[in-house]
Amino acid sequence: MKAIKYGVASLALAATLGAWPALAAPTEIQFWHAMGGGVTGEKVVEYAEKFNASQDAFKVVPVYKGNYTETLTAAVAAFRAKQQPHIVQVFEVGTASMMAAEGAVYPVHQLMAEHGGSFDPDQYLDAVKSYYTTTDGKMLSMPFNSSTPVMFYNKDAFAKAGIAEPPKTWAELAEASRKIMAVKAEGQPTCGFTTGWQSWVQLETFGALHDAAFATKDNGFGGFDTELAFDAPPFTKHIADMKEWQKDRTFVYGGRRGDPNPLFLTGECAMLMNSSAYYGAVKDGAKFAWGIAPLPYDDSVIDQPKNSIIGGATLWVLQGHDGKEYEGVAEFLKFLSTDDVQLDWHKATGYVPITHGAYEAAKAEGFYDKTPGADVAILQLTRGEPGPNSKGLRLGNFTQIRDIINEELEAVWSDKKSADQALSDAASRGNDLLRKFEKTH
Repeated sequence: MKAIKYGVASLALAATLGAWPALAAPTEIQFWHAMGGGVTGEKVVEYAEKFNASQDAFKVVPVYKGNYTETLTAAVAAFRAKQQPHIVQVFEVGTASMMAAEGAVYPVHQLMAEHGGSFDPDQYLDAVKSYYTTTDGKMLSMPFNSSTPVMFYNKDAFAKAGIAEPPKTWAELAEASRKIMAVKAEGQPTCGFTTGWQSWVQLETFGALHDAAFATKDNGFGGFDTELAFDAPPFTKHIADMKEWQKDRTFVYGGRRGDPNPLFLTGECAMLMNSSAYYGAVKDGAKFAWGIAPLPYDDSVIDQPKNSIIGGATLWVLQGHDGKEYEGVAEFLKFLSTDDVQLDWHKATGYVPITHGAYEAAKAEGFYDKTPGADVAILQLTRGEPGPNSKGLRLGNFTQIRDIINEELEAVWSDKKSADQALSDAASRGNDLLRKFEKTH
């Protein structure tokens, strides 16, 4: 009988509970990103999980959509199908395309004003902030992973050649390369240097360091109706020098993006010019003592180099969702910009800390004393005030323009074209893409 009474009571209780409203599920925020395997992808997932655990109103769902180009393409297709994510990670060369996507983008300055509460854009490093703001200083997207090209060098190989310091100028680099290759010892490099992301490192950043315009109208910041200007000195001289250096292996071309990295990691090349974000890969892969130095400069062009420009990506917010969801977006973006997150990201990946607070925290805890060279990227980025030629680039169809530059430079390395001809052809083909971009935007 007790069992019967207990069962009836249980049914009554269940009926009562069923009448109560269910606990509200957290509002889901879709975050599409391009951080693949390895520490960067792991950290993106970790930060989403930490944010989700810090509150119960929102749940960020990070989704890897391929490399930068693939992620941007996927986001464009999703928006057209009205299935867009809330946040998409877009690399720096996609900035002009995102700015021109009227009705698709929810500018960060507007998002924060309407849903974000307290927000200070001045917390970000000037070199980072300036790339992603309007001409009147309003932030369009949220900085996240910012990098700049640096030079990794093999300390062991330098020591065997009797070279105490990494080269500062291109002339010193060529001399150092030959001294290193002249040492006939097991494991000694047989190549001076290699480079990844050749348009970004050897043309775009080269122009910034030497205060030379990559394109007219302040490298595109002054309007879309710009012309490419890298088909003239000092760019043509620099590429011609690199072609000449191939003859004795002072320079060896190893491919696009991060493809040349193994040439350095295996000890074949003594120096690697590539993104500071490869710090983790070099740390894990190099079996020799190594260091980080600023990119070299041509002292026949400029006495002291200017600041380098950033790479990496920012987080763009897309239109088409309701206000409650955008509250979660704003909170997550602020979470990613906290000093704790940015300090952890910087130390784990080699991307620069994008906030002044995170940089100061890294110095205060002695990170740069324990990790010499880890601050080279920041010091190079913040070297002086960014000018018209070192603020960055804002060009339409820039992803495709970089592909063209890659093709034309590869024609130089394979001895099919001179530096003058290749850069002239690259500028002409690139200008055609700029005109097409103007017509459609």
